[in-house]
Amino acid sequence: GIVGVFGYGGGVIGRYCDQPEMFPGVAHFHTIRVNQPGGKYYNTEFLKKLCDLWDKRGSGLTNMHGSTGDIILLGTYTHQLEEVFYELTHDFNQDLGGSGSNLRTPSDCLGKSRCEYACYDTMALCYDLTNEYQDFLHRPAFPYKFKFKFGGCPNCCVASIARSDMSFIGTWRDDIRIDQKGVQAYVGGEVPVNGGAFKGRDWGAFDINAEVIDLCPTKCM
Repeated sequence: GIVGVFGYGGGVIGRYCDQPEMFPGVAHFHTIRVNQPGGKYYNTEFLKKLCDLWDKRGSGLTNMHGSTGDIILLGTYTHQLEEVFYELTHDFNQDLGGSGSNLRTPSDCLGKSRCEYACYDTMALCYDLTNEYQDFLHRPAFPYKFKFKFGGCPNCCVASIARSDMSFIGTWRDDIRIDQKGVQAYVGGEVPVNGGAFKGRDWGAFDINAEVIDLCPTKCM
């Protein structure tokens, strides 16, 4: 690219103003992509440190979710790029993500760490492939960008089909299992609909086809 950090061809999106004399505050407005943690798990201490760093070294503007990676730091000057990179890698143990004609920052849903719908370990696969293709993240070698995204089930909370070139989507590989007694209890009103959230409302008769079977993403029922 036109601007970046030493040794990397990706991670920084160079942006310059066409009229720097008129708008010196945004003469440079480079964007930095940071490789987010698996499952997008952050603690408040990390987020506070990240915001403090960007207030000091950049514009203070962030985009905490993009199609390519989760941490997008918007707007800084060229002479701050190496400073930000040093602090991210040395103090935060955080690497840059992908930008340009390379492998973009692999992204996953939180998978089996918290979701009962996950059919495989999205975080483990995302971590393994991020390490396997690290060089393609840092040093663009493709004619165009390329994105991996990892969804644990067909609900696809990371929108992998819409927002990636190679989608990894978990599917159920066994016979569908139905607790018939549980279904009858739900239909009969013994189990509160939606965990009791609709209590006091009359939604009419329960329609298992419209409310369950037709909503199945895989159409397996």
